Amino acid sequence: MELRHLRYFVAVAEELSFTKAAKKLRLAQPSLTRQVRNLEEEINVCLLSRANNRVALTEEGHRFLFDSKKLLAMCEESIASVQQMHRGEISRLNIGYVSNIHYSLLPATLAAFRKLCPRVTLNLFDMNSAEQFQALEGRKIDIGFVGLRPALSGHDLLSECVAHDIILVALPANHLLAKKTSVKLADLAAQFFIGMSAETHPGAREWLLETCAGAGFTGRILQEADGEPTAIQFVADGLGVALMPEQIVGLPHEGVVFRPLSPALQRDATIAWRADNASVPLSDYIQIVKDLSHSM
Repeated sequence: MELRHLRYFVAVAEELSFTKAAKKLRLAQPSLTRQVRNLEEEINVCLLSRANNRVALTEEGHRFLFDSKKLLAMCEESIASVQQMHRGEISRLNIGYVSNIHYSLLPATLAAFRKLCPRVTLNLFDMNSAEQFQALEGRKIDIGFVGLRPALSGHDLLSECVAHDIILVALPANHLLAKKTSVKLADLAAQFFIGMSAETHPGAREWLLETCAGAGFTGRILQEADGEPTAIQFVADGLGVALMPEQIVGLPHEGVVFRPLSPALQRDATIAWRADNASVPLSDYIQIVKDLSHSM
């Protein structure tokens, strides 16, 4: 599979017409049809429905379209970056962050950095923690607001704690504990927990189990979610309770209530970057983050 196959598929998926897509790509329609068919045969998945002379995306096609567009965008970004570097044009700083965790620190650091380095292009990438670690290793981003302190073993990464997230317990609205204004962690000993998947939130499972153990009981994880909205839905469905940063309250949570823990529970929020990244803008930005984190 080559990038051109992805471009051909995206064009057809966006136009929902081989004729229009071929015209857009300046290709002969039979050639475009054959290339897309070859792509489907190579991955052994039907991406497009062609019933009754109409083109429509299958469920798998919708997901592949999203991923294909993201991959093509990353390729274009990479090409543009090295072209600018070759021409000696302005430098850039790529920052990863988790959109559902609205760090108050992030906007402040961006404003301060813009004043210090007005000619450096800032690029923000909405990524979960695992995607940020992968992007750091692949040099796609320079720094990530990764949340939980990363497991640095085997990774050429450095990290710094820059905030302390207050942790709340998410409960089904009809739960007996929801009637309380605050909940003791030990009160959750008999409950099943909704955890976060290691595939998207590395270290989250270990943190949850260690937190429960510190309260004197063994945490029982019934279900794991790949994102915060899914975790909230699992709680609403009555599958368990969840320990989540207070920023999550800003997400839709029908059927779920959040209660503070007593005593209060906090979790380190960290930034991470490659130890061998000698970028001057990165060094400047890290210092700004450290300075502002101590003053907020």
